[in-house]
Amino acid sequence: MQTSFIDGTTLYRQHHFQLPLDHSHSDGQKIAVFARELVDVKKDKQDLPWLVFFQGGPGFQSPRTSGESGWLKRLLQEYRVLLLDQRGTGNSSMINQASLAHLSATEQAEYLTHFRADSIVRDAEAIRIKFNIKQWATLGQSFGGFCILTYLSLFPESLLRCYVTGGIPSLTRQTDDVYHATYQRTTDKNKAFFAQFPAAQQMCCDIAQYLLNNEVTLPNGQRFTVEQFQLIGINLGRGNAALPLYYLLESAFIHCNGHKQLSYSFLNQMQQEQGYLTNPIYAILHESIYCQESASNWSAHRVREQYSQFNYQSGKAFMFTGEMVYPWMFEQLETLKALRPAANLLAEKQNWGKLYDTDILSKNKVPLACAAYADDMFVELDYTRETLASIPMSKAWITNEYEHNGIGVDGEKILSRLIKIANALDNLPK
Repeated sequence: MQTSFIDGTTLYRQHHFQLPLDHSHSDGQKIAVFARELVDVKKDKQDLPWLVFFQGGPGFQSPRTSGESGWLKRLLQEYRVLLLDQRGTGNSSMINQASLAHLSATEQAEYLTHFRADSIVRDAEAIRIKFNIKQWATLGQSFGGFCILTYLSLFPESLLRCYVTGGIPSLTRQTDDVYHATYQRTTDKNKAFFAQFPAAQQMCCDIAQYLLNNEVTLPNGQRFTVEQFQLIGINLGRGNAALPLYYLLESAFIHCNGHKQLSYSFLNQMQQEQGYLTNPIYAILHESIYCQESASNWSAHRVREQYSQFNYQSGKAFMFTGEMVYPWMFEQLETLKALRPAANLLAEKQNWGKLYDTDILSKNKVPLACAAYADDMFVELDYTRETLASIPMSKAWITNEYEHNGIGVDGEKILSRLIKIANALDNLPK
Protein backbone atom coordinates (compact mmCIF):
# COMPACT_ATOMS: atom_id res chain seq x y z
CA MET A 1 0.00 0.00 0.00
CA GLN A 2 1.26 3.46 -0.89
CA THR A 3 2.41 5.19 2.30
CA SER A 4 3.16 8.65 0.91
CA PHE A 5 2.64 10.88 -2.11
CA ILE A 6 3.10 14.50 -3.16
CA ASP A 7 0.38 16.73 -4.56
CA GLY A 8 1.51 20.23 -5.47
CA THR A 9 3.46 21.64 -2.53
CA THR A 10 2.11 19.17 0.03
CA LEU A 11 3.51 15.83 1.14
CA TYR A 12 0.94 13.30 2.36
CA ARG A 13 1.84 10.31 4.54
CA GLN A 14 -0.58 7.57 5.57
CA HIS A 15 -0.41 6.09 9.07
CA HIS A 16 -2.20 2.96 10.30
CA PHE A 17 -2.56 2.00 13.96
CA GLN A 18 -4.00 -0.90 15.90
CA LEU A 19 -5.47 0.56 19.10
CA PRO A 20 -7.61 -0.85 21.90
CA LEU A 21 -11.36 -0.75 21.43
CA ASP A 22 -11.50 -0.05 25.17
CA HIS A 23 -8.47 1.90 26.36
CA SER A 24 -9.08 0.73 29.92
CA HIS A 25 -8.34 -2.81 28.68
CA SER A 26 -5.26 -2.34 26.52
CA ASP A 27 -4.79 -6.08 26.00
CA GLY A 28 -8.31 -6.60 24.71
CA GLN A 29 -9.94 -6.23 21.28
CA LYS A 30 -8.17 -3.94 18.81
CA ILE A 31 -9.54 -1.68 16.10
CA ALA A 32 -7.85 0.03 13.18
CA VAL A 33 -7.33 3.79 13.30
CA PHE A 34 -6.12 5.70 10.25
CA ALA A 35 -4.49 9.13 10.13
CA ARG A 36 -3.03 11.18 7.30
CA GLU A 37 -0.04 13.45 7.85
CA LEU A 38 0.31 16.59 5.74
CA VAL A 39 3.37 18.81 5.56
CA ASP A 40 4.76 21.42 3.22
CA VAL A 41 7.28 19.58 1.03
CA LYS A 42 9.92 22.24 1.63
CA LYS A 43 9.51 21.98 5.41
CA ASP A 44 9.38 18.20 5.80
CA LYS A 45 12.89 18.01 7.30
CA GLN A 46 12.19 20.82 9.74
CA ASP A 47 11.26 20.21 13.37
CA LEU A 48 7.76 21.64 13.01
CA PRO A 49 5.15 21.57 15.75
CA TRP A 50 2.34 19.08 15.14
CA LEU A 51 -1.37 19.81 15.00
CA VAL A 52 -4.09 17.14 15.06
CA PHE A 53 -7.47 17.93 13.50
CA PHE A 54 -10.76 16.68 14.94
CA GLN A 55 -13.58 16.86 12.39
CA GLY A 56 -17.26 17.45 12.95
CA GLY A 57 -19.91 14.80 13.29
CA PRO A 58 -19.83 12.48 15.07
CA GLY A 59 -19.31 9.69 12.57
CA PHE A 60 -17.67 11.33 9.56
CA GLN A 61 -14.16 10.89 8.19
CA SER A 62 -11.49 13.58 8.18
CA PRO A 63 -11.49 15.93 5.18
CA ARG A 64 -10.19 14.67 1.85
CA THR A 65 -8.97 18.03 0.67
CA SER A 66 -5.96 19.80 -0.76
CA GLY A 67 -3.21 21.20 1.42
CA GLU A 68 -3.02 24.21 -0.89
CA SER A 69 -6.32 25.78 0.03
CA GLY A 70 -8.29 27.22 2.93
CA TRP A 71 -7.56 26.41 6.55
CA LEU A 72 -5.06 23.67 5.70
CA LYS A 73 -3.00 26.09 3.63
CA ARG A 74 -2.82 28.42 6.64
CA LEU A 75 -1.90 25.67 9.09
CA LEU A 76 0.79 24.19 6.86
CA GLN A 77 2.67 27.47 7.01
CA GLU A 78 3.76 26.53 10.53
CA TYR A 79 2.45 23.06 11.45
CA ARG A 80 2.77 19.43 10.49
CA VAL A 81 -0.91 18.44 10.38
CA LEU A 82 -2.47 15.09 11.25
CA LEU A 83 -5.97 14.42 9.89
CA LEU A 84 -7.45 11.72 12.09
CA ASP A 85 -10.18 9.43 10.77
CA GLN A 86 -12.00 9.18 14.09
CA ARG A 87 -12.68 5.58 15.09
CA GLY A 88 -15.57 4.11 13.15
CA THR A 89 -15.07 6.41 10.13
CA GLY A 90 -13.16 6.58 6.86
CA ASN A 91 -10.18 4.23 6.68
CA SER A 92 -10.43 3.40 10.39
CA SER A 93 -12.48 0.35 11.42
CA MET A 94 -15.77 1.36 9.86
CA ILE A 95 -19.09 1.30 11.68
CA ASN A 96 -22.12 0.40 9.56
CA GLN A 97 -24.98 -2.06 9.57
CA ALA A 98 -22.80 -4.73 7.92
CA SER A 99 -19.88 -4.42 10.36
CA LEU A 100 -22.29 -4.76 13.31
CA ALA A 101 -24.52 -7.48 11.84
CA HIS A 102 -22.77 -10.37 13.65
CA LEU A 103 -23.53 -8.85 17.06
CA SER A 104 -26.72 -8.95 19.09
CA ALA A 105 -28.47 -5.67 19.88
CA THR A 106 -26.98 -5.68 23.38
CA GLU A 107 -23.51 -6.38 21.98
CA GLN A 108 -23.93 -3.66 19.35
CA ALA A 109 -24.89 -1.11 22.00
CA GLU A 110 -21.97 -2.07 24.23
CA TYR A 111 -19.54 -1.91 21.29
CA LEU A 112 -20.78 1.53 20.27
CA THR A 113 -20.25 3.00 23.73
CA HIS A 114 -16.54 3.05 22.83
CA PHE A 115 -16.98 5.54 19.98
CA ARG A 116 -17.59 8.79 21.86
CA ALA A 117 -15.24 11.74 22.35
CA ASP A 118 -13.36 10.20 25.29
CA SER A 119 -12.30 7.18 23.20
CA ILE A 120 -11.44 9.37 20.19
CA VAL A 121 -9.21 11.51 22.40
CA ARG A 122 -7.51 8.46 23.86
CA ASP A 123 -6.76 7.29 20.32
CA ALA A 124 -5.13 10.64 19.57
CA GLU A 125 -3.14 10.50 22.77
CA ALA A 126 -1.91 6.99 21.97
CA ILE A 127 -0.77 8.22 18.53
CA ARG A 128 1.01 11.20 20.09
CA ILE A 129 2.94 8.83 22.33
CA LYS A 130 3.77 6.48 19.43
CA PHE A 131 5.13 9.46 17.48
CA ASN A 132 7.13 10.59 20.52
CA ILE A 133 5.65 14.08 20.29
CA LYS A 134 6.04 16.03 23.52
CA GLN A 135 3.04 18.29 22.89
CA TRP A 136 0.87 19.10 19.93
CA ALA A 137 -1.75 21.63 18.96
CA THR A 138 -5.35 20.79 18.12
CA LEU A 139 -8.04 22.16 15.83
CA GLY A 140 -11.64 21.06 16.27
CA GLN A 141 -14.59 21.87 14.03
CA SER A 142 -18.07 21.47 15.57
CA PHE A 143 -18.08 18.07 17.35
CA GLY A 144 -14.30 18.23 17.01
CA GLY A 145 -14.39 21.13 19.47
CA PHE A 146 -16.25 18.91 21.93
CA CYS A 147 -13.38 16.43 21.56
CA ILE A 148 -10.86 19.18 22.35
CA LEU A 149 -12.56 20.07 25.64
CA THR A 150 -12.46 16.36 26.50
CA TYR A 151 -8.75 16.35 25.58
CA LEU A 152 -8.16 19.37 27.82
CA SER A 153 -9.96 17.49 30.60
CA LEU A 154 -8.02 14.23 30.24
CA PHE A 155 -4.53 15.16 29.02
CA PRO A 156 -3.96 18.93 29.26
CA GLU A 157 -0.20 18.44 29.63
CA SER A 158 -0.13 16.96 26.09
CA LEU A 159 -1.48 20.09 24.43
CA LEU A 160 0.45 23.05 23.09
CA ARG A 161 -2.55 25.19 22.12
CA CYS A 162 -6.11 24.61 20.96
CA TYR A 163 -8.21 26.11 18.18
CA VAL A 164 -11.97 25.54 17.96
CA THR A 165 -14.42 26.62 15.26
CA GLY A 166 -18.13 26.41 16.05
CA GLY A 167 -17.75 23.74 18.70
CA ILE A 168 -17.75 24.82 22.35
CA PRO A 169 -20.37 22.76 24.22
CA SER A 170 -22.00 23.22 27.59
CA LEU A 171 -20.03 21.38 30.26
CA THR A 172 -22.99 20.64 32.51
CA ARG A 173 -26.36 21.16 30.81
CA GLN A 174 -28.67 18.24 30.11
CA THR A 175 -29.57 17.06 26.62
CA ASP A 176 -33.07 18.58 26.77
CA ASP A 177 -31.54 22.04 27.34
CA VAL A 178 -29.49 21.62 24.18
CA TYR A 179 -32.52 20.72 22.07
CA HIS A 180 -34.69 23.51 23.43
CA ALA A 181 -32.02 25.91 22.24
CA THR A 182 -31.60 24.05 18.94
CA TYR A 183 -35.32 24.16 18.10
CA GLN A 184 -35.37 27.90 18.79
CA ARG A 185 -32.39 28.52 16.51
CA THR A 186 -33.91 26.27 13.83
CA THR A 187 -37.13 28.28 14.04
CA ASP A 188 -35.09 31.43 13.43
CA LYS A 189 -33.45 29.90 10.36
CA ASN A 190 -36.82 28.82 8.95
CA LYS A 191 -38.23 32.32 9.38
CA ALA A 192 -35.21 33.85 7.64
CA PHE A 193 -35.37 31.38 4.74
CA PHE A 194 -39.07 31.77 4.05
CA ALA A 195 -38.81 35.56 4.41
CA GLN A 196 -36.10 35.57 1.75
CA PHE A 197 -37.97 33.15 -0.53
CA PRO A 198 -41.73 33.57 0.17
CA ALA A 199 -42.70 31.23 -2.69
CA ALA A 200 -40.74 28.42 -1.04
CA GLN A 201 -43.39 27.97 1.65
CA GLN A 202 -45.99 26.84 -0.89
CA MET A 203 -43.40 24.69 -2.67
CA CYS A 204 -42.64 22.89 0.58
CA CYS A 205 -46.33 22.44 1.40
CA ASP A 206 -46.92 21.01 -2.08
CA ILE A 207 -44.08 18.52 -1.62
CA ALA A 208 -45.24 17.56 1.87
CA GLN A 209 -48.85 17.10 0.75
CA TYR A 210 -47.74 14.98 -2.20
CA LEU A 211 -45.78 12.73 0.16
CA LEU A 212 -48.82 12.36 2.40
CA ASN A 213 -51.07 11.44 -0.52
CA ASN A 214 -48.70 9.17 -2.44
CA GLU A 215 -46.25 6.38 -1.73
CA VAL A 216 -42.96 7.77 -2.97
CA THR A 217 -39.69 5.82 -2.88
CA LEU A 218 -36.10 6.96 -3.02
CA PRO A 219 -33.70 5.30 -5.49
CA ASN A 220 -32.68 2.78 -2.79
CA GLY A 221 -36.30 1.63 -2.46
CA GLN A 222 -36.88 3.39 0.86
CA ARG A 223 -40.21 5.12 1.27
CA PHE A 224 -39.75 8.89 1.39
CA THR A 225 -41.82 10.73 4.01
CA VAL A 226 -42.57 14.25 5.13
CA GLU A 227 -40.36 13.74 8.20
CA GLN A 228 -37.43 12.81 5.99
CA PHE A 229 -38.05 15.81 3.74
CA GLN A 230 -37.96 18.10 6.78
CA LEU A 231 -34.47 16.83 7.65
CA ILE A 232 -32.87 18.76 4.79
CA GLY A 233 -33.35 21.85 6.93
CA ILE A 234 -29.95 20.98 8.39
CA ASN A 235 -28.57 22.91 5.40
CA LEU A 236 -30.02 26.16 6.76
CA GLY A 237 -27.24 26.14 9.34
CA ARG A 238 -24.54 26.33 6.68
CA GLY A 239 -23.31 29.38 4.87
CA ASN A 240 -24.47 30.06 1.30
CA ALA A 241 -27.04 27.25 1.50
CA ALA A 242 -30.34 29.12 1.21
CA LEU A 243 -30.23 29.78 -2.53
CA PRO A 244 -29.25 26.20 -3.51
CA LEU A 245 -32.08 24.94 -1.30
CA TYR A 246 -34.55 27.21 -3.07
CA TYR A 247 -33.34 26.04 -6.48
CA LEU A 248 -33.80 22.43 -5.32
CA LEU A 249 -37.38 23.10 -4.23
CA GLU A 250 -38.47 24.90 -7.38
CA SER A 251 -37.42 21.97 -9.56
CA ALA A 252 -38.86 19.23 -7.34
CA PHE A 253 -41.83 18.40 -9.59
CA ILE A 254 -42.06 17.34 -13.20
CA HIS A 255 -45.10 16.59 -15.37
CA CYS A 256 -45.38 13.19 -17.04
CA ASN A 257 -48.40 12.23 -19.19
CA GLY A 258 -50.42 15.00 -17.65
CA HIS A 259 -49.57 14.01 -14.08
CA LYS A 260 -47.40 15.90 -11.60
CA GLN A 261 -44.78 13.86 -9.76
CA LEU A 262 -41.54 14.32 -7.87
CA SER A 263 -38.60 14.06 -10.22
CA TYR A 264 -35.94 11.37 -10.01
CA SER A 265 -33.24 14.04 -9.70
CA PHE A 266 -35.00 15.56 -6.70
CA LEU A 267 -35.48 12.18 -5.02
CA ASN A 268 -31.89 11.23 -5.74
CA GLN A 269 -30.76 14.45 -4.07
CA MET A 270 -33.00 13.68 -1.09
CA GLN A 271 -31.28 10.32 -0.69
CA GLN A 272 -27.85 11.94 -0.95
CA GLU A 273 -28.86 14.31 1.84
CA GLN A 274 -29.37 11.35 4.20
CA GLY A 275 -25.81 10.89 5.42
CA TYR A 276 -27.20 8.66 8.16
CA LEU A 277 -27.57 5.89 5.54
CA THR A 278 -23.80 5.60 5.08
CA ASN A 279 -22.63 7.04 8.41
CA PRO A 280 -24.89 5.55 11.09
CA ILE A 281 -22.74 6.75 13.99
CA TYR A 282 -24.18 10.19 13.34
CA ALA A 283 -27.69 8.91 14.00
CA ILE A 284 -27.06 6.32 16.68
CA LEU A 285 -24.62 8.27 18.86
CA HIS A 286 -25.52 11.88 18.15
CA GLU A 287 -27.51 12.51 21.30
CA SER A 288 -24.93 10.70 23.43
CA ILE A 289 -22.36 13.43 22.75
CA TYR A 290 -24.35 15.53 25.24
CA CYS A 291 -24.84 12.75 27.81
CA GLN A 292 -22.92 12.69 31.09
CA GLU A 293 -24.24 10.35 33.77
CA SER A 294 -27.75 10.55 32.27
CA ALA A 295 -29.82 9.14 29.41
CA SER A 296 -31.03 11.10 26.41
CA ASN A 297 -34.27 9.12 26.12
CA TRP A 298 -34.64 10.43 22.55
CA SER A 299 -34.41 14.02 23.69
CA ALA A 300 -34.98 15.71 20.32
CA HIS A 301 -38.12 13.63 19.79
CA ARG A 302 -39.55 14.47 23.23
CA VAL A 303 -38.65 18.16 23.14
CA ARG A 304 -40.15 18.50 19.65
CA GLU A 305 -43.61 18.02 21.16
CA GLN A 306 -43.20 21.44 22.79
CA TYR A 307 -42.59 22.98 19.36
CA SER A 308 -45.71 21.91 17.50
CA GLN A 309 -44.83 24.05 14.48
CA PHE A 310 -42.39 21.29 13.44
CA ASN A 311 -45.15 18.67 13.25
CA TYR A 312 -46.50 19.21 9.76
CA GLN A 313 -50.26 19.20 9.22
CA SER A 314 -52.18 19.78 6.00
CA GLY A 315 -53.18 23.39 5.65
CA LYS A 316 -50.57 24.59 8.16
CA ALA A 317 -47.20 26.23 7.55
CA PHE A 318 -44.28 23.96 6.75
CA MET A 319 -41.12 23.98 8.88
CA PHE A 320 -37.79 22.25 8.30
CA THR A 321 -36.05 20.51 11.16
CA GLY A 322 -32.28 20.60 11.61
CA GLU A 323 -29.55 18.66 13.36
CA MET A 324 -31.84 16.34 15.29
CA VAL A 325 -32.16 12.57 15.31
CA TYR A 326 -35.40 10.73 15.97
CA PRO A 327 -36.43 7.16 16.81
CA TRP A 328 -38.54 6.94 13.64
CA MET A 329 -35.34 7.21 11.58
CA PHE A 330 -34.55 3.66 12.70
CA GLU A 331 -37.94 2.56 11.38
CA GLN A 332 -37.84 4.41 8.05
CA LEU A 333 -34.21 4.69 6.89
CA GLU A 334 -33.17 1.51 5.16
CA THR A 335 -29.69 0.96 6.59
CA LEU A 336 -30.70 2.00 10.11
CA LYS A 337 -33.56 -0.47 10.53
CA ALA A 338 -31.32 -3.31 11.75
CA LEU A 339 -29.80 -0.99 14.38
CA ARG A 340 -33.12 0.05 15.92
CA PRO A 341 -32.90 -2.18 19.03
CA ALA A 342 -29.34 -1.03 19.77
CA ALA A 343 -30.33 2.62 19.22
CA ASN A 344 -33.12 2.27 21.77
CA LEU A 345 -30.74 0.70 24.29
CA LEU A 346 -28.28 3.57 23.86
CA ALA A 347 -31.07 6.16 24.20
CA GLU A 348 -32.01 4.54 27.52
CA LYS A 349 -28.44 4.23 28.81
CA GLN A 350 -27.98 6.26 31.99
CA ASN A 351 -24.43 5.43 33.09
CA TRP A 352 -22.57 7.36 30.42
CA GLY A 353 -19.19 8.50 31.69
CA LYS A 354 -18.28 12.15 32.15
CA LEU A 355 -16.75 13.83 29.12
CA TYR A 356 -15.48 16.98 30.82
CA ASP A 357 -13.68 17.64 34.09
CA THR A 358 -14.82 21.08 35.21
CA ASP A 359 -12.20 21.20 37.98
CA ILE A 360 -9.31 20.60 35.57
CA LEU A 361 -10.77 23.00 33.00
CA SER A 362 -11.10 25.70 35.67
CA LYS A 363 -7.30 25.56 36.03
CA ASN A 364 -6.57 25.51 32.30
CA LYS A 365 -3.18 26.83 31.15
CA VAL A 366 -3.39 25.90 27.46
CA PRO A 367 -4.27 28.76 25.08
CA LEU A 368 -7.77 28.06 23.74
CA ALA A 369 -8.81 30.28 20.80
CA CYS A 370 -12.35 29.89 19.46
CA ALA A 371 -14.46 31.13 16.58
CA ALA A 372 -18.04 31.33 17.82
CA TYR A 373 -20.79 32.09 15.33
CA ALA A 374 -23.48 34.45 16.58
CA ASP A 375 -26.21 32.83 14.48
CA ASP A 376 -25.05 29.22 14.85
CA MET A 377 -27.98 26.83 14.42
CA PHE A 378 -26.16 23.86 15.95
CA VAL A 379 -24.11 25.17 18.88
CA GLU A 380 -25.85 27.63 21.18
CA LEU A 381 -23.83 30.84 21.56
CA ASP A 382 -25.07 31.44 25.11
CA TYR A 383 -23.76 28.01 26.14
CA THR A 384 -20.44 28.70 24.42
CA ARG A 385 -19.99 31.92 26.36
CA GLU A 386 -21.07 30.24 29.57
CA THR A 387 -18.46 27.50 29.10
CA LEU A 388 -15.59 29.80 28.14
CA ALA A 389 -16.29 32.02 31.16
CA SER A 390 -15.29 29.05 33.32
CA ILE A 391 -12.07 28.25 31.42
CA PRO A 392 -9.04 30.52 31.91
CA MET A 393 -6.67 31.09 29.00
CA SER A 394 -9.60 30.99 26.58
CA LYS A 395 -10.93 33.66 24.24
CA ALA A 396 -13.72 33.68 21.67
CA TRP A 397 -13.95 35.65 18.48
CA ILE A 398 -17.73 36.06 18.15
CA THR A 399 -18.79 36.87 14.61
CA ASN A 400 -21.92 36.93 12.46
CA GLU A 401 -19.90 36.86 9.22
CA TYR A 402 -20.15 33.06 9.01
CA GLU A 403 -22.45 30.18 9.71
CA HIS A 404 -21.46 26.91 11.40
CA ASN A 405 -19.33 25.82 8.44
CA GLY A 406 -17.27 28.99 8.37
CA ILE A 407 -14.00 27.06 8.31
CA GLY A 408 -14.99 25.58 4.95
CA VAL A 409 -16.04 28.93 3.55
CA ASP A 410 -13.17 31.17 4.64
CA GLY A 411 -10.87 28.94 6.64
CA GLU A 412 -7.63 30.76 5.91
CA LYS A 413 -8.94 34.01 7.35
CA ILE A 414 -10.56 32.31 10.36
CA LEU A 415 -7.43 30.34 11.25
CA SER A 416 -5.25 33.43 10.90
CA ARG A 417 -7.50 35.19 13.39
CA LEU A 418 -7.42 32.27 15.84
CA ILE A 419 -3.65 31.92 15.61
CA LYS A 420 -3.33 35.62 16.44
CA ILE A 421 -5.61 35.16 19.46
CA ALA A 422 -3.66 32.13 20.66
CA ASN A 423 -0.38 34.03 20.28
CA ALA A 424 -1.74 36.76 22.53
CA LEU A 425 -2.99 34.21 25.09
CA ASP A 426 0.43 32.54 25.05
CA ASN A 427 1.97 35.79 26.26
CA LEU A 428 -0.33 36.07 29.29
CA PRO A 429 1.01 35.15 32.73
CA LYS A 430 0.30 31.52 33.54
